[in-house]
Amino acid sequence: MKVALINYGMGNLGSVRRALEDLGANVIIAEHPLMLLDANRLVLPGVGSFGAGMERLRNGGWIEALYQQVIEHHKPILGICLGMQMLSGLSEENGLHEGLNFIPGKVLRLDKLGCSLRIPHVGWNEVNYREGMGLFNKIPQAMDFYFVHSYAVVVEDPADVSATTSYGTTVTSAISRHNIFGTQFHPEKSSKSGKQILKNFLDYTPC
Repeated sequence: MKVALINYGMGNLGSVRRALEDLGANVIIAEHPLMLLDANRLVLPGVGSFGAGMERLRNGGWIEALYQQVIEHHKPILGICLGMQMLSGLSEENGLHEGLNFIPGKVLRLDKLGCSLRIPHVGWNEVNYREGMGLFNKIPQAMDFYFVHSYAVVVEDPADVSATTSYGTTVTSAISRHNIFGTQFHPEKSSKSGKQILKNFLDYTPC
């Protein structure tokens, strides 16, 4: 299993790489879009702002390559934190910014969603998933995962929501559509349950 960990300059590559390698994956740090061609899985990590992330993807030629690999060739992708947000269509973080639009939706600040708690949301919180979501296979309901974020995705189609978390309001904590997956939490920092998320992604069989 060859996993391309996309290095566009804004990802926490080290811990994600170690977690995947612990599961037996052959991880390559993809420094160029052509390095996605022979990978079996793609991982889009992310730390920072939506607009800056999309600008780096655009300037690096990643957007066209991701569209080709994910949409045309149906290669599985996992977006983590900012990576998940960039899978959506639009963000209101520091102005309006277009995303990849792999799973249509909008990224909004937590207080705009009704959250009155401290922002950013940092720490461990329970995640509740819809039954039948393969990314959560062998994971009990209401397990804790680690979050660091101020914005969250609101998808257009509720069927694309895999899991939610309560943080002053209901927050989408995982999304999926066919071969496209995203987690707002950091599975690589979420102990045994996070490792199981990554294992389930590696084990996913495209239809």
